[in-house]
Amino acid sequence: MTQHNLLQMFFYFIIIILLVRPLGWYIYRVYEGKSCGLNNIFGPVEQGCYRICGIDSKQGMSWKTYLYCMLIFNMFGMLLLYLILRIQYYLPLNPESFSSIPPDLSFNTAASFVTNTNWQAYSGETSLSYLTQMLGMTVQNFLSASTGLSLFVALTRGFSRQASGTLGNYWVDMTRGTLYILLPLACILAMALSAQGVIQNLNPYQKFYALQNPIEEQTLPMGPVASQVAIEQLGSNGGGFFNVNAAHPFQNPTPLTNLLEMLAILLIPAALCYTFGMLINDRKQGWAILFIMLILLIPIAIMTVISEQQIVPNFISMDIQQTGNMEGKELRFGVFNSAFWTSLTTATSNGSVNSMLDSYTPLGVFSALWLMHLGEIAFGGVGSGMYGIIMVFIIAVFIAGLMVGRTPEYLGKKIEPFEMKMACVAILIMPLFTLLLTAIASVTTLGTSSVSNPGPHGFSQILYAFTSMGNNNGSALSGLQANTPFYNIAGGIEMLLSRYWVAIPVLAIAGSMAKKTFVPKSAGTLSTHTPLFIFFIVSVSVIIGGLSFFPSLALGPIVEHLTFWGYHGS
Repeated sequence: MTQHNLLQMFFYFIIIILLVRPLGWYIYRVYEGKSCGLNNIFGPVEQGCYRICGIDSKQGMSWKTYLYCMLIFNMFGMLLLYLILRIQYYLPLNPESFSSIPPDLSFNTAASFVTNTNWQAYSGETSLSYLTQMLGMTVQNFLSASTGLSLFVALTRGFSRQASGTLGNYWVDMTRGTLYILLPLACILAMALSAQGVIQNLNPYQKFYALQNPIEEQTLPMGPVASQVAIEQLGSNGGGFFNVNAAHPFQNPTPLTNLLEMLAILLIPAALCYTFGMLINDRKQGWAILFIMLILLIPIAIMTVISEQQIVPNFISMDIQQTGNMEGKELRFGVFNSAFWTSLTTATSNGSVNSMLDSYTPLGVFSALWLMHLGEIAFGGVGSGMYGIIMVFIIAVFIAGLMVGRTPEYLGKKIEPFEMKMACVAILIMPLFTLLLTAIASVTTLGTSSVSNPGPHGFSQILYAFTSMGNNNGSALSGLQANTPFYNIAGGIEMLLSRYWVAIPVLAIAGSMAKKTFVPKSAGTLSTHTPLFIFFIVSVSVIIGGLSFFPSLALGPIVEHLTFWGYHGS
């Protein structure tokens, strides 16, 4: 890894850290209902939404009511998106007359976008109309991200309130998150991307003849790309307008757009650390979480870059001059910006790509898988990353309490068996479904028939697919033919279970903690923002991910790496 690469990475994280405090402060004021500078613009719209929908913005909700509203709203959104996909052919803004989407693919896609996964078993520019992209995909990009933000805020209120039976109002949190946070940021980013050449139009696809082949007619896809890309990156969605996502020059044309989109991937998840500290009135806790996330991400990002900058063994005997593994990567971005993007997108459950991951070296694939196997904690999705790492905190303080023989506490609230059980459920849901479905796909023709490269890499393709869907990520090793009834249905079910079976215990913990009173600090109170505890959290995170997934990683990318370099065993 060159000094130039290290400097690029250093300045990237410096920019992110500098943006954490102002954006985190802004998000805090939005959810606390305080003046944030945009109240005169969006305030009337917000109040109008409440009046039209008959919402009492001052009425608090119990955790069960909050959960009920969230599930009903998301179910309605999924049904509406499924309907749009099924009748797409008959709807307007379809200049290419794309046919309607088959039932199994419609189910998978609807589940994908509602759960903020944005797994795409289709090619957007050859399958979806402009109306579907805008009314279906882009709208859900906003709403699924706002759902994650709302769950994070509800959980935080559980720790900041005492002797309370309410966690706020779901409809208010959703409205404010969409209007005041996601919409303004998306507008700013969309305009910046458009200025750099990302297309934004409703024109029919353009026909042309290439200079090198003036006989064969070719097609250039058009569409409202910039508006979708902005919220795709900011909302940890990742579902691109084009099949090759951010590798397409109409979606990511210049080094500046590449940087802006990479900054957008990490921007809100990082800022929420500071928001968390302000909401619980202890900013040290927020900074501690930010440092934990950076400690988990940066070494793996460096490992990914180094693994992709290595020479390819098969080329050594051919005396081919190499500058790293350029297969599947854009010359505009090179190895570093491709591999670094991959680290960010798998760490944040964003899932967008600017290179083809199936062409990565085995250790490159290992790094991407490992970041997802840690769970949504470094940095995780918008909102989901924060409540994911808080689950790890609960488990860690419980373990620490057992070690010193003291009732565990976190943020002044006692951690009791109920909270520990719910945290374990939230942590183990993703590994359970990922490994179960990977095992089924690996031993049945339904799963193996989609594999393009048998052996360890084929197993990696299957493991990566279900890891990505289970972790709300959406990226893929594209050599796997995922548009089959088996992968569409199994993947859709996994995405729904992994999203909402985590949300249920998270809100249950929030409701339980809100009813408790604060425990006064004493000499035995465990400080959860010290360097020692930060190291402890990192260790617990690595151990949980390692115990859950290391055997499967050994069967896939680790074995492939050994055979990649010629170690075939005895």
